[in-house]
Amino acid sequence: MTHPFLDLPPLSAERFAAIEDRVARLLDTRQDVVITQGEALLPLEGAIRGAAGPGTTALNVITGPYGQTFGNWLRDCGATVHDLCVPFHTAVTAAQIRQALTEHPEIDFVSLVHAEAATGNTNPVARIGEVVREHGALFYLDAVASVGAEPVLPDAWGVDLCVIGAQKAMGGPAGVSAISVSERAWTRMAANPNAPRRSYLSLLDWKERWIDGGRTALLHAPAQLEMLALEACLERIEAAGLDAVMGRHRDTARAVRAGALALGGGLEPYVHEAAEAAPVATTLRVPAGVVASELVARALESDPALPLAAGGGALAKEMIRVNHYGADATPAVVRGCLTALGAALSQRGLAVDVPGALRAAERSEPAA
Repeated sequence: MTHPFLDLPPLSAERFAAIEDRVARLLDTRQDVVITQGEALLPLEGAIRGAAGPGTTALNVITGPYGQTFGNWLRDCGATVHDLCVPFHTAVTAAQIRQALTEHPEIDFVSLVHAEAATGNTNPVARIGEVVREHGALFYLDAVASVGAEPVLPDAWGVDLCVIGAQKAMGGPAGVSAISVSERAWTRMAANPNAPRRSYLSLLDWKERWIDGGRTALLHAPAQLEMLALEACLERIEAAGLDAVMGRHRDTARAVRAGALALGGGLEPYVHEAAEAAPVATTLRVPAGVVASELVARALESDPALPLAAGGGALAKEMIRVNHYGADATPAVVRGCLTALGAALSQRGLAVDVPGALRAAERSEPAA
């Protein structure tokens, strides 16, 4: 018997290229776009290993765990790395970037995460891009969490390597990702003797064998299910309108923050300033004496499907993440999360106001 997930016709090079073109339209970019057959760590690592080497001096901005990972990759490539560490409850500023570039004029590579879903902050990439462009460094951006929740504009912002994934705000599959690459980034990779070649990490392989060949012959068999899911995801965003999708995430984030502030029980936003909070996920600090991972486990007893999680690593003790992205960026999810967290805090003997939290969340939402 046939099966709709198993008995699929081969995905043609023409259709693969058409999906890449849709990604380019999503990013409003004229740069080359390459869809990579794996989770976004694949192009994130491939871009660093392709563009960085022993002659590279990098400014690596750390506003969460992924920035730490990028610094490790850069050092492993032989690059000289200057880390700019920013407290996880805030965002980096263009002024801080400018100061770092002034102190180290030899910097020729800047790596940054746009929105850190793990810590709940988002960085002002447009203003940072102006500073990086003025300095002349290559600009590498992880926009995996931000795409679909807030603007991601590689061309307008001067981003040379922009990586996205579909599994968060885009509401798509986790096993496929994409990267836009500027001409000067291709030039940097081509001049790097250590850039991966004939490798799954190699972006140059895609440039030389796919793009330069007119996108007529794929390098390997594409992941059909993921590609079809990505295509469907892009169709859904196009049908709804990107502005509407981003607005839904923005409104949801605002509602969660307002509700959490009104809930009480000692719960408070982890990111201090609302303007620096990511629209893709809201992080919350638990009160003293409460372990975040235990509170989340208790909250999920009422509804295991709620997008609640404790922070990673050491943050598991103090941080809760409300991952309101994709299909979970809805008023119903906001109400469910606030109600469940309120019940869990109440069970700990803490005073909460669930009805007040729900009213605050509803008031924060724009009128229909």
